[in-house]
Amino acid sequence: MRLRPLSLLATLAASHCSSGASDAGDGGGPSSGGDGSSSWGSPTTTVETPTTGAPATDTADVGTSGPDTSASTTDPTTDDTTASSGDDTTGGPALPDDEALLRQAIAGEADPGDALSTIAGRGGLPVATAGGTFLFACLCGPGGWNLAGAHNGWADAPMATTGPLHWIEAEVPAPDGSLYKFHGAADDAWIADPLGRRYGFDENGRYSLVRASAAHLERWYGLAGEGLEGRDLQVYVPQDGAFTHALYAHDGQNLFATEGVPWGGWQLQTSVPPQMLVVGVDNTPARIDEYTHVPDIIDKDPIGGEGEAYADFIDGTVRPRMEAAYGEAEVVGTMGSSLGGLIALVIADRHPDRYAMAISLSGTVGWGSITEHNETIIERYAAAPKRDFAVYLDSGGNGTCGDADDDGIDDDDPDAFDNFCENAQLRGVLEDVGYSEGVDLWYVHDVDAEHNELAWAARVGHALDLFASL
Repeated sequence: MRLRPLSLLATLAASHCSSGASDAGDGGGPSSGGDGSSSWGSPTTTVETPTTGAPATDTADVGTSGPDTSASTTDPTTDDTTASSGDDTTGGPALPDDEALLRQAIAGEADPGDALSTIAGRGGLPVATAGGTFLFACLCGPGGWNLAGAHNGWADAPMATTGPLHWIEAEVPAPDGSLYKFHGAADDAWIADPLGRRYGFDENGRYSLVRASAAHLERWYGLAGEGLEGRDLQVYVPQDGAFTHALYAHDGQNLFATEGVPWGGWQLQTSVPPQMLVVGVDNTPARIDEYTHVPDIIDKDPIGGEGEAYADFIDGTVRPRMEAAYGEAEVVGTMGSSLGGLIALVIADRHPDRYAMAISLSGTVGWGSITEHNETIIERYAAAPKRDFAVYLDSGGNGTCGDADDDGIDDDDPDAFDNFCENAQLRGVLEDVGYSEGVDLWYVHDVDAEHNELAWAARVGHALDLFASL
């Protein structure tokens, strides 16, 4: 047990973030706190970035449902549709039912929030019509809104309204790679499509894509399961949607965004090898509960222990939904940093025959021994037989390490940081049970590196290359 002079509870509260509609409106909502230097958790955020496609602006993305946050958050996992978003990257042609449903909403015959949520969980927005046009729609908020994009030279095309629904049917002669945004006339706000499927980032922030065959990002909304709160997914889709490897990564909000995230985020899209699908799973305000396999005590309050439910959610809800949309990979892994690194190891331990590799960057592998002495993942792996999945471990920091309180965990050097001692101990445990360095175990010590996204972004490329080699 390592003593810490600062209030861990305060730091923990600062590291919480939420998913979904909480990033609406002005980009507000929970944001990261602290300096990112704690050794057990990571500052995280869902604050969206300023969104402009061609024209620049300082207005933030409205998030998942626009300023009108009353829209339904229908769980897309309850729909048995396995087809796609209308191009080869996600499994086939657009769904006729999506066009019919959106036209019902336009006619005032269906609730627009329910309709958009259902479409966002199925084929995705914008909707390709049988006539070769595209239907764009959003609950953008009050005032007049326009569609602008590469297809019309970023000129405003006024959107019609049906109650709170703003919509337009437009011809897009070359939809593949065509950028678009919604432009609010009243306050000159430029926003990416709040429920759009495909997106990317440029120097002005987030933009939306009509269709895409080049490598790009896609967004899925409100997936829930195992009694856990719903959250969004950010998916990196490689060229032409072709992949051999799929990686399920945690703290999805921080993986791809280029602004409004701690330390500039991972910008993972710059590191992903060819033919690798990356599913970034957003965290929620219950991040610490969900990313830990046992409870521990921070200051005076017990917290944590929902990690196995989260592991089952990833394997039983998220993975089947993504495989239905994109297809199955030959090789599947899981990855995270800090507590996200811990939960990657928990997932592989709980479903050892389902994952070929667990990647843990600065993993909080001493969780359970901060104040309590519940079973750490170090002890869990020591007690298990050698499994077939590979493991990547790393950390920055440094320290002399030691087990002054004789609880079996080398976490009692007050000067050690970035989980260095605990990861070094886990490496030894893995070697003891039969893992071989350079074969199915890799350990990297980035001496004195800090505990933040900047450091993880610098190291993750090596981990991804190792995963790609499996």
